Amino acid sequence: SGLSREPRSRAVEQVRLRCTEGSLEWMYPARALRVVLEPNLASGQHTTVCIKPASDFQGASIYVELSGQLHLVVSEAEGARPQLVSCFSAHSPQRVALFLQASPHRDISRRTASFQYELLSNQSAAGPDFKKLALFEAKCRPCDNMELLMAICSSDFVVKGSIRNVSHDSENRMSQVDVGVQRVYRQKNQIFQQEEGSGEWRGPIRTLLQCKVKKGGGDFLFTGNEHFGEAWLGCAPRFKDFMLVYQAARERGANPCEF
Repeated sequence: SGLSREPRSRAVEQVRLRCTEGSLEWMYPARALRVVLEPNLASGQHTTVCIKPASDFQGASIYVELSGQLHLVVSEAEGARPQLVSCFSAHSPQRVALFLQASPHRDISRRTASFQYELLSNQSAAGPDFKKLALFEAKCRPCDNMELLMAICSSDFVVKGSIRNVSHDSENRMSQVDVGVQRVYRQKNQIFQQEEGSGEWRGPIRTLLQCKVKKGGGDFLFTGNEHFGEAWLGCAPRFKDFMLVYQAARERGANPCEF
């Protein structure tokens, strides 16, 4: 909280965060706050940082330090757009510094500058240093057999289900697939839940609008990863097609994990 600072202090408070993903909430922003993302990793595999401001983000702007200069990532005016995720490349993957500058206000009403962050590996933020993206690049092409077999081992969620509805958001370049779930094999968080009235398991999965997802019949195996509490589509073969691939790989002893 900015209220805990000495009123006449001009020092910039510094916070160090050791996790590869998390959130920060700065109440009553005053002066400035420097946030150092310093994950305790043996290797520098995380090369991209993505930030998602809260829907009620206000009272400050977020900058990233790149090559000794500050670049604006989230302005207070844009903070009310929670769909906007800002991503940028980290020149030093072991240490990324964010600079939060409090906006001048005459009153002392409560304002909160809060955001979520994720450090990602093997991603490329377009542009020389960073670019604001709807979200990360999605694979719109069908996955090959090895990608399918790896998807069930490494994905944040693996569910069998059918497509109930597909809706499109052209402004944010996203599509949402409403999935009726028959079985949850794995999920990182509780995105797929049982409805109280019907008892049916359902959940939303997002993908990019450019993938042109359409409603289709039959059962699918939906896999993918979670970003900022949302499920993003990875490989999604028809369930019967996936089982043929998996059984053939298992007979050869080539399946990377048990399903």
